[in-house]
Amino acid sequence: MSNLAPTTVPSPARAPGERRSGMETRRNQSAIALAIAQVVLWGFNKHYRLFRECTQAAKTRFETSQWQAVQVAQRERIMFYDQRVLETVERLEREFQTERLPETVWQQVKYHYINLLIDHKQPECAETFFNSVCCKILHRDYFRNEYIFIRPTISTEHLESDPPAYRSYYPNDQGLLPALEQIFLDFRLDCPFQDLRRDLKLILAAATERFPQPFKPEPNHQIQVLSGLFFRNKGAYAIGKVINGHTEWPFAIALLHAADGPLVVDTILFDPRDLLALFSFSRAYFMVDTEVPAAYVQFLRSMLPTRPKFELYNMLGLQKHGKALFYRDFLHHLNHSSDLLSIAPGIKGLVMLVFTLPSFPYVFKIIKDVIPHPKEVDREEVKAKYWLVKLHDRVGRMADTLEYSDVAFPKARFAAEVLDEIRAKAPSVLLDQGDTIVLRHLYIERRMTPLNLYLQSATPEEARAALDEYGRAIKQLAAANIFPGDMLYKNFGVTRQKRVVFYDYDEIEYMTSCNFRKVPAPRTPEDEMASEPWYTVHKNDVFPEEWQTFLLGDPAIRAVLLELHPDLFEASFWQGLKERIESGYIEDVFPYSDAIRFDPTRLVA
Repeated sequence: MSNLAPTTVPSPARAPGERRSGMETRRNQSAIALAIAQVVLWGFNKHYRLFRECTQAAKTRFETSQWQAVQVAQRERIMFYDQRVLETVERLEREFQTERLPETVWQQVKYHYINLLIDHKQPECAETFFNSVCCKILHRDYFRNEYIFIRPTISTEHLESDPPAYRSYYPNDQGLLPALEQIFLDFRLDCPFQDLRRDLKLILAAATERFPQPFKPEPNHQIQVLSGLFFRNKGAYAIGKVINGHTEWPFAIALLHAADGPLVVDTILFDPRDLLALFSFSRAYFMVDTEVPAAYVQFLRSMLPTRPKFELYNMLGLQKHGKALFYRDFLHHLNHSSDLLSIAPGIKGLVMLVFTLPSFPYVFKIIKDVIPHPKEVDREEVKAKYWLVKLHDRVGRMADTLEYSDVAFPKARFAAEVLDEIRAKAPSVLLDQGDTIVLRHLYIERRMTPLNLYLQSATPEEARAALDEYGRAIKQLAAANIFPGDMLYKNFGVTRQKRVVFYDYDEIEYMTSCNFRKVPAPRTPEDEMASEPWYTVHKNDVFPEEWQTFLLGDPAIRAVLLELHPDLFEASFWQGLKERIESGYIEDVFPYSDAIRFDPTRLVA
C-alpha cells in the first residue's frame, strides 16, 4: 500500500495550430482518468493507514488504562473518513479541474480504479471511498453503475491477511489448559494477569456447563480465535469458536483490569443472546486492527449468522462501508417486495416524520422544516444532536443511526399519506422526479416497538421486566454522560431481545451541562397553589421529582418504577452521578449481565 501521491498527468505537447487527433484525445483522457483513479486510491490508502494507526494504539490505551483517551480516540476515528474524502475531493478539483472533464473520462476512472484494486487488501472499503469522493463531484445523474460502484466489483470471499486473520489451537495435541493459556500469550499484552491459571479454570468450568457431557473430542477438535483483540470502553474481548466434529460453539472472552491493576478474565460468553448484545447496533464500534476486514467479517458471520454483514462492518468501525452495504440490501429488498412505505406506528413526534416499510425492519426519519412549540430546536440543532450520538459511547442504550443524503426511492412504493405528510411538513427535503422520489436528507434506524405500545399489551411480568430495563437504560445513559431530556415512554423502544433502547435525540444533553435541583419548598400557601413556579428556573435546570407527574400516572407503572428505580426521581442521585463524571471517572457499563461475571468483587466498585 503506497502512501505516495501521483502527480497530475500533463497534456501531450503539440505544435502551434496542430489539432488533436481522436486517438490522441482518447489516450490523453485515459491518462487523466488513470491519474484521477490513483489520487482517489491514494486518499483511501492514507485514510486506512491512519485508521489502523489509531486502532493499533487501542492496545496500549487498554494496557495503561487510559480511559479518557479511549473516548477521544473513538470520536476522532469516526471523523477520519469524511476528512480524507474532503481532502481527496479538494485535490482532484485543484489538480484536474473536475468540473470541465467530459463524461467519457469518468467512465474510464472507474475502469482504472478497478485495475488498481486487484491485489488490494481492503477493496470493498476502497470502492466505497471511491463512491464517496465521486458523489461529492458528480451530479446525481451519474449515480449509476457505469460511474460508481452501485454493485461491488472485487470479490473479497477468499481474501486473507499475513499472518492469517485467526489462529487455531489444538487441545488434543497441546492439552486443554496449555492451549487456553497460549491463546492469551499470543495477544502479547504488556501487563500481567492477576491469576491467569485461576481464570483459565473458571473458563473451563463455564465451558463444562455449556458443552455436552461427557465431552468426546473429535479428530478436528480445535479452538479458533481472531488474531486481534476487540477493544471497547474499558474492556478487551477475545473472539473465537470451539469446533468439534460438525458442531461449533462461538464465544467471547472479556478481559478487564482488576481493582489493583492486573488483568482478569471477567467472563466468557457462549449464549447467542449475549453475543448478539455484545455486537449490538446500540453499542459503540470496536477498536480491532485488521489488515483484511473482509476476513474478520467472514469469521464473525460464521458466529453470528443472523447479523447482517453491514452491521459487522459497522462493529469494526468501518461504518461508511456498512452504510453502502445497507443501501444495497435495501435496494435488493425493494426488488423482492411489494409493500408500501407507510407511517410508522406510535405517537407522532413534533420533530421527526417517521415512516417504515413493514417487510423491512428499519424506520426512516426526516426532520420537519418547522418544528412547533414547545420544542426549541431547529434542523441544524437536531442534526448536531444525532452527530453527538454517533460520536458518543452508546453503552447499549442508544440506537445507531445511518445518515444519508439524496436517497432515491421508487415513487410507486410510497403510500399516499407518507408523501402528503412530507409535502406538508418537510417540503424542502423532497424532490419529485416523476417516477422517483429523492429525499435530500434522512436517518435510518433499526425498527423497535415503542415502549408505550409495548406496555399496553404486555403481561404484568413483561411490563415489570420492561420497566426495569427502562430504568437501567436511563441510568446507564447517565453514567455515560448522556441526559435523555425527554424521558416519555414513546421515545424508547423494545428490541427483539427485550432490551430497552433510547432513540429520540432532539433533547439530549451532556449530564455535565445540566443542573439537577430539588424543588424548593413553598414559602407560603399561595406559592403552593400558584400555577407558575415560585422559584427561578434556568434553561438547563432539571427537577427529577417533577417527572412523577407524567411518568407515573398509571398506578401499576408507578408501583413498579418506585419499587425498582426510586432514585430516578431524586435530585441527589443525579447530582452524585454528575460529580463522578466531572471528576474524570469513567463508569463501568458491561454488555452482559452481572449474573454471568466470574467474580465482580475483583474490580473497582
